Amino acid sequence: MLGEYRIEGRRAAEIAASVERAVGSGELLPGQLLPPQRELATELGVNPNTVAAAYRTLRERGVIETAGRRGSRVRPRPSTTWREMIRVEIPEGVRDIASGNPDPDLLPPLAEALAAAGADSAAHPTLYGAPDIAPELGRLAREGFDADGVPAGPVAVTSGSLDAIERVLTAHLRPGDVVAVEDPGWGSLLDLVPALGLRAVPVAVDDDGPLPGPVDGALAEGARALVVTARAQNPTGAAIGAARAGELREVLARHPGTLLIEDDHGHGIVDLPLHPLVGGTEHWVLVRSAAKAYGPDLRLAVLTGDTVTVDRVRGRQRLGPGWVSHLLQGTVAHLWRNRTLDTRAVAAAYGRRRDALVRALGERGVAARGRSGMNVWVPVADETGAVARLLNAGWAAAPGARFRLASPPGVRVTVSRLAAADTGPLADALAAAAGPAPALRFG
Repeated sequence: MLGEYRIEGRRAAEIAASVERAVGSGELLPGQLLPPQRELATELGVNPNTVAAAYRTLRERGVIETAGRRGSRVRPRPSTTWREMIRVEIPEGVRDIASGNPDPDLLPPLAEALAAAGADSAAHPTLYGAPDIAPELGRLAREGFDADGVPAGPVAVTSGSLDAIERVLTAHLRPGDVVAVEDPGWGSLLDLVPALGLRAVPVAVDDDGPLPGPVDGALAEGARALVVTARAQNPTGAAIGAARAGELREVLARHPGTLLIEDDHGHGIVDLPLHPLVGGTEHWVLVRSAAKAYGPDLRLAVLTGDTVTVDRVRGRQRLGPGWVSHLLQGTVAHLWRNRTLDTRAVAAAYGRRRDALVRALGERGVAARGRSGMNVWVPVADETGAVARLLNAGWAAAPGARFRLASPPGVRVTVSRLAAADTGPLADALAAAAGPAPALRFG
């Protein structure tokens, strides 16, 4: 059952650690069956309840999954497997269209904003006992939500979108609960869900976002939460339009107990209007990150939602990091207040690059997707071969496996640094990528 590996330990924590070490080192492989609890208890000379507690810990950490009489197995994608590691090494001279980063030339300068935040901190130091939200940032965030038709609600500040989503999920869900996620979707979220001991159920996506039928089916079958991307969906570029938003609101109204999480990370880099889904469920949040528009190193997101959810997030945050640095909050507030970023120009720049590539691929018979944001999703028949062919042609694209659960193969192309002269050669390389290619090992 376990080959040469022997689970060790006398206490539940020791047994769980032994299994987790073996999964991390590759001695226990995804899908490998673990011994029945009583059998392992006899082998280790411990009480079966001790093994049961160890297995429960492993389930909660997303390392194993249990299927009743079929036993416990190492998860197909355990929490120790980081999807960002499903990538290719980029040799010198090969263009990086895989990283998902914004164009540094489109990011606003931060020196003035940082200096202003530093000066304010010197005049009014943030000490223990200070509010967790800088008043100006909270006011500006709420004004932005109001302008986009997001219902009234308290505001919280977190260290980026993923931090916000994790805090919201743990505020309401428990290990074993099911979360409906977009497929293809954000790889970090697909890693986070099992790491929290939750189970992801895929929901298909088209250019207008999640399809209402699959969403309804997932919620009817017991999914307790739904995570959707409002605009600039990663990796497909989908954006929820007015008609699709209305359909999804109808679905959510039939499942009012759903925890709804809307990720608007594209705020500031897209020119499509926001169509919030909130209103049909008791618990909801909408999250906005500064990373794409102002720079990934500004680890800050704001969220609003129902009072219970936001209060739980802020309360738990106070018991951990306490607050997000007021220096960062002041920096973002300065950027927002002074409108340092020309959002229309940024959205137009990404739009030109993205639309040009999608159009060029269409002329070559490739039905790519990219309605908004900085990414284009290109379906391929052989994902590994496509990435290998692109690499040989001088382009390093992101393997679709980083973003998929059950959806067909593809590659993600980030258009951030593409010049007009790059469009034709890249489209040619992508169009040729479906053919056979040499084997390529992902790191």
